[in-house]
Amino acid sequence: MTGNDLTVDDEDVLEEQRRYYRARAPEYDDWWQRRGRYDRGDADALAEWDRQVARVDAALTAFDPRGDVLELAGGTGWWTQRLARVAQHLTVVDAAPETIALNRDRVRRPDVDYVVADLFDWSPERDFDVVFFSFWLSHVPRSRFVEFWSLVRACLRPGGRAFLIDSRADPAQPHVKDPFVVEYLPDLHVRRLDDGSQFRVVKVMYEPDELATLIDREGWHSHIEATRWFVFGSTQPE
Repeated sequence: MTGNDLTVDDEDVLEEQRRYYRARAPEYDDWWQRRGRYDRGDADALAEWDRQVARVDAALTAFDPRGDVLELAGGTGWWTQRLARVAQHLTVVDAAPETIALNRDRVRRPDVDYVVADLFDWSPERDFDVVFFSFWLSHVPRSRFVEFWSLVRACLRPGGRAFLIDSRADPAQPHVKDPFVVEYLPDLHVRRLDDGSQFRVVKVMYEPDELATLIDREGWHSHIEATRWFVFGSTQPE
């Protein structure tokens, strides 16, 4: 399974990506907490990871995601629990019922609404003050970038804002590879789970200036920052 003859916007790749995230749900927190095979045995690197996460969290605090908030691709809830503390109302959408179950268990808030839906097919029934998504944009094929930002715009009421967080290719160690990635291809990973199964996953790695330019080209005004491992920031329709 090399994927060399595939385009990342093929529906079969997106279906494989959906199956990957359903199967990966029990492993996701190990990646976020740098445990198991995601622990590189380097205390300094773990401390640096925590510092960078704290910087992203501080940026989200300054953004102040209050009001009626929508989280896209909420995953297992690491950022959902943060949003739930300040949002007047929170709605979470994710394609995987397995991750929604973990999210519910982590957040434990009966006032949070959960929707199981594929974001490539979903459309909102109402609008929101804030749209938030973390580690999702990199899984949107470049060919669907414009379509995705049209969706975000459709989710926002006048004056609404969006905040995003995503992975960044390490500029300090560009040749260091993740242990769960079997093969790196342009805008595509072949990844292995703990049980040995392999899946193709869209993975578009943006640099902050590039990402801000692409978003603003669609009629937004963005402020995108970066740490060594994360790209993050806010954007608002013009």
